[in-house]
Amino acid sequence: MIQTYLSLLLHDTIGLITILNPIAAASIMVSMVDDTTASNMRSVAFKATMTVFIASLVTLFGGEFIFKLFGINVMSIKVIGGVILMLIAINMAYGQSSKSRHTQAEHDEAQEKDDVSIVPLGIPILFGPGVIATIIVLNNNISSEYSLPVSYTIVSISLLFSAITVFLSLRYAGGINKVLGITGMKVLTRIMGLVVGAIAAQFLVSGIKGLWGQ
Repeated sequence: MIQTYLSLLLHDTIGLITILNPIAAASIMVSMVDDTTASNMRSVAFKATMTVFIASLVTLFGGEFIFKLFGINVMSIKVIGGVILMLIAINMAYGQSSKSRHTQAEHDEAQEKDDVSIVPLGIPILFGPGVIATIIVLNNNISSEYSLPVSYTIVSISLLFSAITVFLSLRYAGGINKVLGITGMKVLTRIMGLVVGAIAAQFLVSGIKGLWGQ
């Protein structure tokens, strides 16, 4: 049983990190932050990470309930989530992940801000519709086979590990950009795009099957 839980934890963590795409966010962060001193980068990274982590927990514990208020079932969320993730995956496959996360207007507005950690870095560059759908679907997938407390625990731990990864990626964004370079970033983004596309396909197939059987 423990091995099964660890397998689910690993699966969810990898999926969330891939969809959050902190490496691409780190590249965008460097272009947005004027003061790249260690203390400022640490501050921006911490605020952005906390924004993502808190928003993720709110989504985990309240997202499905809010959707149910509007009469939207999980299968519908799987389908639209799959569509959103597929669009993100296509952009990533072409090395254009930033276009799928925020608009040019948001980028221009960020240039005028003193603090970009919460908006637009935390939301919507890191935490967007694709992440919302993924959290709800992952939680539903586990809770359908195990108890709800087990599901909440596994996904919460996955979110914590993902948040730590986001923080480290943003904290050392300058170094990551220097090591990977433009070519390395493009290659990594394309590889992650394939993973996101596979997750999107699973969501779509599962959601369509679920709606078809209703």
